[in-house]
This record gives sequence, structure tokens and C-alpha cells, in this order.
Amino acid sequence: MNQEQLILQFQKKDVKAYEKLYSLYCDSISGVVNNIVKNDDVAQEITQDVFIKAWNKADTYSAKKGRFFTWLLNIARNAAIDYTRSKKFKQSKQNLNADFFVDILESSSSLDSSTNTIGLKEFVTKLGDTCKSVIELLYFKGFTQKEASEELNMPLGTIKTRNRSCIGELRIMLGV
Repeated sequence: MNQEQLILQFQKKDVKAYEKLYSLYCDSISGVVNNIVKNDDVAQEITQDVFIKAWNKADTYSAKKGRFFTWLLNIARNAAIDYTRSKKFKQSKQNLNADFFVDILESSSSLDSSTNTIGLKEFVTKLGDTCKSVIELLYFKGFTQKEASEELNMPLGTIKTRNRSCIGELRIMLGV
């Protein structure tokens, strides 16, 4: 069966055609997705989603507009980019929160008391609630100031000012 017939069968919801096209293009599509998301497991998941999406939207493919592989590749690329813009992806790329970070420092058997000489936990807990949340988002979770502004429902200028004043408070506490 040539590729045109295979695609026609795919559009008619033939499972064998689906399996054949999947085996032909799976590795290529997965490779492209992995180049975008930089995670093998996520790339495999997105690749499966791409083929399901292609199966459900098979009637929208037209050979007049381009090759089947290009159509499939565009679906994959868009799905991978959508994933990188998702909240789940952004949260997986952020640093640990302040409480967890302090616990690691204090509970790790390889760290002695001199490692935490500045008393990080003590200083963080002395900050006001607003400062704690701003510092945690900006420095421990890796948020940008704009993202912190959206997360805390504060104007961007307020986040910048609070960040500056909170860092000032920490400097005073540290005697810097």
C-alpha cells in the first residue's frame, strides 16, 4: 500500500493505517517534540497526544496544502510549544520553595552547623508575610517580577518596590 492510500485509509479511521503511520513517524515526531520540551517522558506523552489529535482531525488534512508528515509535524510542534507555555511546565522548572529549602539545609547529615551560619530560616521567618511571599516567589521559585505580580495580584511596580524593601530588611538583619 502506498502512502497516499495509507493516508486515505487513516482518514477513514482504519486502525491498521493508524498503526502503520504511527510506526513510520513516531520516532521523528518524538525527536522534534523532545528538542522543544527537553524531557523524554513528556515527549513520548505529547507524541501520543499528537497522533490521537491527528486521528480525530484526520478529515482536516489535505494533500493539496502539503505533505502528511509536515501536517503532523505542525501539530507536534504546536503541542510541544503549548506544553512549554503551560503552568505545569513552568512549575516543574522552578526552584524549591523556601520552607523546603531550609529543611534540606537543617536535616542534611552532610551539613554541619557552620553551613547555616547566617541562620537562613531565622531571617526568612522574621520577614512579614508579604516579604516572605515576594522573596519566595522571586528567589526560591524562580518567578519573574511580572509572574510574581500576577500570582500575588499586585501591580508590577509594587512587586519591585516590595522586593527592594524586603532585600533591604534582610540586609539590615544580616548587618550588611
